[in-house]
Amino acid sequence: MASQTDSTDPGDLPTPSTQAGRDGLDALLARPGKALIALDFDGTLAPIVPDPEQARAHPGAVPALAALAPKVAAVAVVTGRPPGVAVRHGGFAGVPGLEHLVVLGHYGAERWDAVTGTVTAPAPHPGVAAARAELPGLLDRVGAWQGTWIEEKGRAVAVHTRRASDPQAAFEALREPLADLATRHGLVVEPGRMVLELRPPGMDKGVALLEYAREIGAGSVLYAGDDLGDLAAFTAVDKLRASGTPGVLVCSGSEEVTELRERADLVVDGPSGVVGLLRALAGRLA
Repeated sequence: MASQTDSTDPGDLPTPSTQAGRDGLDALLARPGKALIALDFDGTLAPIVPDPEQARAHPGAVPALAALAPKVAAVAVVTGRPPGVAVRHGGFAGVPGLEHLVVLGHYGAERWDAVTGTVTAPAPHPGVAAARAELPGLLDRVGAWQGTWIEEKGRAVAVHTRRASDPQAAFEALREPLADLATRHGLVVEPGRMVLELRPPGMDKGVALLEYAREIGAGSVLYAGDDLGDLAAFTAVDKLRASGTPGVLVCSGSEEVTELRERADLVVDGPSGVVGLLRALAGRLA
């Protein structure tokens, strides 16, 4: 069982429960100038809310990141959201200390760099628009329209069931029809916490994390996430560890996603716990 903390005391740096996690934290502390700190957004830096458009970073997230970022090689936010949305909802632009923050949005398909304030991206996948056009009719036929909500994500489209009268039942009823729809349009379905996202294949948080870690020559990696989409990033850290780059896996505690909790080296109490961990790291590296 991964160790758990809900502390926000800057001096209270928790100890990972696994040897690999302890080795990763030791490497980060010994050579912070080679360390990559990578974090999911929703559920990790920002509390989960019924309407994703209302999600905002925890009040302590930006100050904690700004205190830590100048002491490490890089800080990256890895998210399924469009990077511009994550930047706005996170309040990351123009913050002293975050001049070199990178947001890898749409699972790495788009990238925002604080140093330029611009987003770079390839052409969109045509299957997303085609699937989006069919979604209202599909939801109506399945009988899962009431309480579900379609989120437009530009390079992806997501169906949320958290506001349905029975969120889990709606989620399960939609899994197979949405998988069929995705297949017909050359897309994949990414399940999450009461959400099913249709997006192009070939990119996930693991691919994005591996590519960025290799780009900057990271000597150690800490990744924090909360949802099923973060499992790919956990696997990427495992691959890095196997090739000699130490790493730490952090679960932003969720009873909804036990798979992540079971694989983590360290479990913290949601976004407030993530903020506490970031503060503790910044304090230790002072």
